[in-house]
Amino acid sequence: MLRLENVTKTYRTRNGTFNALDDVSLHIEAGEFAVIRGASGCGKTTLLMTFAGMLRPTRGTVLFGDRDLYRMGSAERACFRAQNLGFVFQMFHLVPYLSIAENVLLPAAAAGLADPGTRAAELIDKLGLASRRHHDPTQLSAGEKQRTAVARAMLNEPRVILADEPTGNLDPDNARAVLGHLAEYHKGGGTVVIVTHGPEAAQFADKIIHLNAGRIDSNP
Repeated sequence: MLRLENVTKTYRTRNGTFNALDDVSLHIEAGEFAVIRGASGCGKTTLLMTFAGMLRPTRGTVLFGDRDLYRMGSAERACFRAQNLGFVFQMFHLVPYLSIAENVLLPAAAAGLADPGTRAAELIDKLGLASRRHHDPTQLSAGEKQRTAVARAMLNEPRVILADEPTGNLDPDNARAVLGHLAEYHKGGGTVVIVTHGPEAAQFADKIIHLNAGRIDSNP
């Protein structure tokens, strides 16, 4: 489903250039739970954003099915992303002046769901947030914020959920809860890709990829 073919992402700095990704080729099959592990600064987030159509590589090809993401125009790519991808971030990225229900509903407009309110209410209940639906994010714990972000990512029933260090700001109990919800989504047929430096997600993985200094490490 997702393929990187010989992808390099180069950045220029005052001290010269460096490759955040260095000739990476990687395939994620439909229905897989893939975990990409590596130390901070190894290129994990760059890889995820490149997969997502949000960060154009310097060289190489990024395919979603048979679609080349970076041959699309920016508007077409944004629409494709809204219809096919869900995102979960370490820092939650909730809109602070919207309620939890409104945050969960945010992706609906871009994807054109027929009855997003019902779907949002079901997810809010399922993720244990029913008593918080009218609260704003400042009134939530870190675990509740991340469960809200997971509900938002699932709203459009995307083909793929991409998660960037989704348990990085959580205590062990909340980390297990968030990973459990992502694992359940995977069991329902969804594809999940998590990048992380920790070991917690490995128990759910069909595939574990190790990234080291921008390259796939075949001997982790």
